[in-house]
Formats: sequence, C-alpha cells, structure tokens
Amino acid sequence: MTDHRLTPYAALVLRLALGTMFLSHSLALKLFVMTLSGNAAFFESLGLPGALGHVVFAAELAGGTLLVLGVQTRWVALALAPILAGAVWVHAGNGWMFASANGGWEYPAYLTVLAVVQAMLGDGAFALSPSRPLPAPAAGVPAFGR
Repeated sequence: MTDHRLTPYAALVLRLALGTMFLSHSLALKLFVMTLSGNAAFFESLGLPGALGHVVFAAELAGGTLLVLGVQTRWVALALAPILAGAVWVHAGNGWMFASANGGWEYPAYLTVLAVVQAMLGDGAFALSPSRPLPAPAAGVPAFGR
C-alpha cells in the first residue's frame, strides 16, 4: 500500500538527488575535469558532433538547476531522459557494471528509469512551480495503488 502522506517528500528526495547528479556531471565533470573543449572532443570520439557536447552540458546544467528548484519537474525530467539514454548507449560496450573500465551501462540505465519515475511523480514538496496532477485513468482502466 502506498502512503500518500509521504509521496510528496519521496518525490522531493528523488528530485533533489537527480538534480544534484546532473549538476555534478555538468559542473564538476564536464566543466572542471574534462573541460568544455575536452567534452566536445569526447563527443567527437564517439562519432557525434562536438557541439552536441556543449548542448548536453547546458541541458544538464539548466535541467539540474530546474530539478533542484522544482520548476516544471515533469517536463524537465522527460527532457533529460534522452540524455541519460544516450549515456546508456555510450557505455553499452563496456559491460554491465559501472565499475568496469570506462564505466558500464547499469548506472546510466538506472538514472534513465529514475528520470521517468520523477516525471510520473511530479514535483513533490517544496517546488517553486508545482505541476498539475496527471489526469485520472480512463473509464475501464485500472488505477493501480489506489
């Protein structure tokens, strides 16, 4: 049974964790460790346009900030999910575990699922722009967990 009194706080914790992860990957990793030009070169080494590295950096920085603040959480989480799915693609050849050389694909896959769950849950508590609830299921469609 779902405890609906705690759901907004669970969504808040998830939102803060995802937002912090995106901020750390954009600022700490892509800006300060790899540098923006190094990140662009990495994207080029994958056969992707180097400019896409800058787009991903900006999306992670803006998206992480919006998630932490709780601004349009559903849309932001959905917009960031393809970036995470792209990370799954990048790491797919490295094996399952992220501890593998060059990182496996299990962590990016997990983060992709978390972004989708965040989009389903919504903002949670203490959001700057709370999103509207999802519409009720159509007639005849079971509403699980109610």
